[in-house]
Amino acid sequence: MASEVVISGPAGTGKSRGCLEKMHYLAEKYPTMRALIVRKTRASLTESALVTFEDKVVPLHHPVLDGPGRAYRQAYRYPNGSILVLGGLDKASRIMSTDYDLIFVQEAIELEEDDWEALTTRLRHGVLPYQQIIADTPMHWLKRRCDGGQTTLLQSQHQDNPQLWDGKQKCWTVRGAQYIGKLDALTGPRKDRLRYGRWIQAEGAVYDGWDRRLHLIDRFAIPADWPRFWSVDFGYTNPFVCQWWAQDYDGRLYRYREIYHSQRLVEDHAKLMLALSKDEPRPRQILCDHDAEDRATLEKHLRMETWPAKKDKSPGIQAVASRFNKAGDGRPRLFLVRDALVERDPVMVEQKKPTCTEEEIDGYVWDLANNRKKGEDPVDKDNHGLDALRYLVAFFDLDAVDAVFRYDDIQACLTDSIQPLFGGG
Repeated sequence: MASEVVISGPAGTGKSRGCLEKMHYLAEKYPTMRALIVRKTRASLTESALVTFEDKVVPLHHPVLDGPGRAYRQAYRYPNGSILVLGGLDKASRIMSTDYDLIFVQEAIELEEDDWEALTTRLRHGVLPYQQIIADTPMHWLKRRCDGGQTTLLQSQHQDNPQLWDGKQKCWTVRGAQYIGKLDALTGPRKDRLRYGRWIQAEGAVYDGWDRRLHLIDRFAIPADWPRFWSVDFGYTNPFVCQWWAQDYDGRLYRYREIYHSQRLVEDHAKLMLALSKDEPRPRQILCDHDAEDRATLEKHLRMETWPAKKDKSPGIQAVASRFNKAGDGRPRLFLVRDALVERDPVMVEQKKPTCTEEEIDGYVWDLANNRKKGEDPVDKDNHGLDALRYLVAFFDLDAVDAVFRYDDIQACLTDSIQPLFGGG
């Protein structure tokens, strides 16, 4: 029995569910078994693996579902003494101080190889006849482990999912035909990845310096005296995006919160923006797309002034790319905090489109049609968060703003919060 197994394949082939079905089956078969369900961060488990486990794997009214809701649950406890521990590597001490028989890593692409190897050291509980770590992820550094014989690779395909493929009739089910139709309508790297399971670097990627292992960081306590900024890209059919940014003492920028949601009015977004920020310092600048009506509506409901963003695309893209590069101290000058998304938009999920800025980056490519050259103009698609990001960077790097924002009164930054605005009409 292989000690390390990774399942690789396109979206919708049942990789996560298969792993979770195995964990549930073994927990019931082997009393006192101890297993771990883990992602890079604990918060990311709530609306991913735990939804699948509770809605698709465990029978209705099963006793393991008793107790706290998903967001607050720390484990699933079985009547026979088995336990499935839930955790994130952002709080590793809570999960790395004990031993397990089985570990399921969801989205191992988020992990470093050191994380994976550290988890393998915890496989020594000894209740199962074998100890194993499994993952559902596209191939990246795990591919090297598979090539070297350390990890067993299992390939999944859409025909493996009985909800999509009728094995007897050898055809797609009604649901399968609809699902595959959506994937077939995708283009570029998203089609490669979601339809065919090919996790490759997009040809002609605009931000080829982007590295999620470097630029996507864990949440941390932001000092109260770091100035804050909001950047907004309007949309209704397309997502409305609002990003919350903080700037450190060296001028680096950190996106720590994001609304990325379609089918809502600007005034409703404004109310949510105020509610989420009521205990935080007031933004020093709110940068917006140029739509006059939407800006007026946003200003009315925020009761704060907004500034039209500098939208020159080519210099803006170059400025963002420069910030992704490492500076003299070996660190980049722009970071995205994990789990910044306020709420995942079900419309975007259903359409197989990005649901946050970091999901846009890999598929943001140069338009090479009609003999255009790399670097002339990107494909204007699925770039709403990246537009908002570009507005913010352009404000600092193209408008001669000081590298570190020079506000007049540091004390004002500490005390001038949005709370007074939140209670008014």
